[in-house]
Amino acid sequence: MAGGRERSSRIQRPWSVYRANTFELSNEMIGLALAGNSQDPDEPVLEFSVVCTDLVTPAMDRKPNSFVAVSCTTPPQAFWTKHAQTEVIEGTSNPIFLSSIAFFQESNINQQTQVKLAVYDVKDRSQGTMYLLGSALFPVKEMLQDKNHKLQLELRSAENKRVGDITVAAWQMEEKTDQRMSVSRLPDSINGRTVLPVDESLTESMGVRIKYASLCKDTLLRSVFGGTMSRMYRFPTTDGNHLRVLEQMAESILSLNIPRQFVKLLLEEDAARVCELEELGELSPCWENLRRQIVSQYQTIILAYQETLSDLSDYRGPSFKASNLKAERKLEFMPTNLHVQRMRVQDELGFEHTYDVITIGAPAAHCQGFKNSGLRKHIQKFEEAKKHSALSSSQSIVYIPQDIVRAKEIIAHINTLKTQVSYYAERLSRAAKDRSASGLERTLTILADKTRQLVTVCDCKLLVSAIQALDAARPEYIASKASPSADSEQVVLRNDQDTLLAKWTGSNSRSSLHVDWYEEEWEKVWVNVDKSLECIIQRVDKLLQKERRPSAGSQDSTPTDLQAGSSKKGEGKRRAFWINPESISQESPAPSSSLPPPSSSPPSSSSLSALSSARPPSPEQDTYGSPSAEEAYPGEWSEALYPLLTTLTECVAMMSDKAKKSMVFLLMQDSAPTIAMDLSLQYRRDVVFCQTLTALICSFIIKLRNCLRDNGFLRQLYTIGLLAQFESLLSTYGEELAMLEDMSVGIMDLRNVTFKVTQASGSSAPDMLPIITGNRDGFNVRIPLPGTMFDALPREIQSGMLLRVQPVHFNVGINEQQTLAEKFGDTSLQEVINLESLSRLNSYYEQFKEVLPEDCLPRSRSQTCLPELLRFLGQNVHARKNKNVDILWQAAEICRRLNGVRFTSCKSAKDRTAMSVTLEQCLILQHEHGMAPQVFTQALDCMRSEGCRRENTVKNVGCRKYAFNSLQLKAFPKHYRPPDGTYGKVET
Repeated sequence: MAGGRERSSRIQRPWSVYRANTFELSNEMIGLALAGNSQDPDEPVLEFSVVCTDLVTPAMDRKPNSFVAVSCTTPPQAFWTKHAQTEVIEGTSNPIFLSSIAFFQESNINQQTQVKLAVYDVKDRSQGTMYLLGSALFPVKEMLQDKNHKLQLELRSAENKRVGDITVAAWQMEEKTDQRMSVSRLPDSINGRTVLPVDESLTESMGVRIKYASLCKDTLLRSVFGGTMSRMYRFPTTDGNHLRVLEQMAESILSLNIPRQFVKLLLEEDAARVCELEELGELSPCWENLRRQIVSQYQTIILAYQETLSDLSDYRGPSFKASNLKAERKLEFMPTNLHVQRMRVQDELGFEHTYDVITIGAPAAHCQGFKNSGLRKHIQKFEEAKKHSALSSSQSIVYIPQDIVRAKEIIAHINTLKTQVSYYAERLSRAAKDRSASGLERTLTILADKTRQLVTVCDCKLLVSAIQALDAARPEYIASKASPSADSEQVVLRNDQDTLLAKWTGSNSRSSLHVDWYEEEWEKVWVNVDKSLECIIQRVDKLLQKERRPSAGSQDSTPTDLQAGSSKKGEGKRRAFWINPESISQESPAPSSSLPPPSSSPPSSSSLSALSSARPPSPEQDTYGSPSAEEAYPGEWSEALYPLLTTLTECVAMMSDKAKKSMVFLLMQDSAPTIAMDLSLQYRRDVVFCQTLTALICSFIIKLRNCLRDNGFLRQLYTIGLLAQFESLLSTYGEELAMLEDMSVGIMDLRNVTFKVTQASGSSAPDMLPIITGNRDGFNVRIPLPGTMFDALPREIQSGMLLRVQPVHFNVGINEQQTLAEKFGDTSLQEVINLESLSRLNSYYEQFKEVLPEDCLPRSRSQTCLPELLRFLGQNVHARKNKNVDILWQAAEICRRLNGVRFTSCKSAKDRTAMSVTLEQCLILQHEHGMAPQVFTQALDCMRSEGCRRENTVKNVGCRKYAFNSLQLKAFPKHYRPPDGTYGKVET
């Protein structure tokens, strides 16, 4: 077949080149545009359709299978350049082609441009054999000068014989200009939905468009997407009108940008973990050996991340990873063949409707292989190993998974709250120095809240047992004979089959220690912090009373509400044991007080002794020996508060340090037996999650931009979160079964992702790129928007509300390997995934109904309501029917009608994905826009043979063929088979 395609030169250039396109057109080019806005890069400068009549073939017994190839030349150019071609229409002498010929701004045509139309007859589509039937020429100027912008030309063969006629009709756009109303003329409602006036700058001087922003011109989208390919179609409707369809496909710079950020965060997290282990202090030889082995494992994985980050930083290739590079180790964190697939439909009223799908190769760890299965089984094996190590250990304290989660939460809370307490203590000191009564009250309220939050975090039994375990691992404890159990208890290390195991042996276990004593000592520590805060509140109260007494003559107490909120555990029944923090050093061997602990107590850790010992404060006198408020207030509040604030921050620091170290030790104990397996599993999970996260961020940005003026969607977004529906076409056989395991885990991990929309600091492209923060327990993605866009958001989103994601995943295998799985293998994984997602989808809709009105959702022509659709989906999921693609169609429609974002995947997002997205586009055109059903199959074949997805195969493997063979396609469902001549044996 003729291989020329419009904008085919783009394949050779990185997409960043196109972002620099100027939108200023020469007067000559502007003259080409029959109407409409020629400054819109998505609008073609010239668009025409072709129809052939009375085609004659040499063999009179057969009718031609014809297509039209279009070439052009612009003086002084002396050769023809292939530009585009139509689809093949079989068995007719009067073909009407659905794909229109579009010249976009970069085509560089003018009125002197000559256009050649060559009609070919395809004898054998599978072999690609064809011959030239005839051709015709016309200058662009001639078409523009014609009253109806329509030309009827004779087709002449190479022998100059007439072989038929060809009609060229340029599409006029005057009808659209009436529909492109200014903001002031926008109707009050469209399709029953209220439309509010918006800042005209949001319309980008292109008129108001419903749910549409240009991939090429929009400030936000062009900073994220590029390399846009476009195809135009004109499809007839049931009511005699036509649909103008623009199909686009673009890659994203985020394919590289997000993995770079993500790997950097992983490096920081694991390096911090090593630092925490190193800061545990001196341990007995057996525990020290265990720590060294764990640190060694972490250092190995850190080196791998460092190498990956270096490779990603040095990468200078295209901004997408081709499918033939999916197993490339240097690029394993990059998603495979990530693109946004867009369809813009303009109806007879001139309104735009935009449909976006993110296409991505199944997120999976291709580089690590699939011989030993995927993530689901890896996680199962890891959990079994953990359970086995716990059962084989004789230690009395075995931490359950909830303890491990709680320990990680405590560490995170301590890190955050300790920093906040220090910050607000400094702020309080500054307010005292400035003698700002309102600032003092306001800051003290926050300081009290943060301090009490920290005390609450540290007041738990898990911390007590962890402190006890850490103290028992100190060399001085092992050496001590003071405890009756010390001589009969020891830690024994084993190294069985590359897993480390530390267990307690002896007649007495750790539970034989005086747990109550440890609990009492730790209680004194956090009560001290609580009492320190009370002293500050009382001192501020006295200072403010004295300040107000001369003017108000009253004894009103200002922060009484703060006192009322103090920890009740510390009042009445317990004493606070105060210390002078400067008199002790961390891990000092002796207490700083003359009050010894009870003689029956076991040897305490030095830090607990130091923290808990000292004289209790007397309510009648001020602490720390400072003078009373009457004496201490010559006008300098900071002098009165400074020692109290110093003591609070130091007590908080010591309490936090002790608590954090004990939690780190707890995590060390838990991870030790299976550390090698743990880190290997974590690495695979990181790879898969990074690919999935990149796709999610792309979809969030484009959805937010499209729906910037959709108040219903925005309300839904901040109320119940964004629905993200993943569709995959992977078989449950062989390697693809393991890929499906990887992908399903990566999608479910997206529940730990939140988004936050911020105002961009500048207007350049880098200022618009998303920023990731957080760690494996939860990542937050900040999405910067230009000022005019940010101002259009509701107050809830502007204020920084975290926006959550609800991912669902439906898989139906459609290829010949799925046939094998259904007959001889196992499809249970697919059934489990679909059932889990059905439950989550139903839950999301129930949540929607509880808190949101129906008018938040987009309108649909469908006669089937959402509850009915969900019921049909449930029936299909439970039916266990082979290759039941109704599941995919219904899940996709439910997602669109619930304002969700869509993703479509197969192994490489190239072949089966192309079949799926083109089918989805045609289903939308028929069900939502009234495309005539008799052209459904022709439209489907047209998109698959001449659309953007055909060009996607070129981008990936350099060949314009889908990687199928005729035997494979016999196993495919009917609607997923490409037209003859578009497939063959190529690299995948």
